[in-house]
Amino acid sequence: MARVTDPRPPLPEWILECYDRLCTQACRPDHGEDSVPLVDYEDATDILAADSELALEQRDVEYALTRLLERGYFYEVEDELRITSPDKHC
Repeated sequence: MARVTDPRPPLPEWILECYDRLCTQACRPDHGEDSVPLVDYEDATDILAADSELALEQRDVEYALTRLLERGYFYEVEDELRITSPDKHC
């Protein structure tokens, strides 16, 4: 069977760095072994906006989160961002 590829261009490196930062936060050991890795949407915006290495403006943070949601890196439940494939990132 032929492999289906995504015709969209890959996400920019800075957006993938945002994803890595948020995965690190979502996969903290204090969340418990059985819990779904997640980060509150508001906390995610605060984490990314406060990261001095990323140096993002608020609009950049919102754009990055939108792109990550659209591409399926996260899915949103109420006001929480959950990692779609936690076994690959935690």
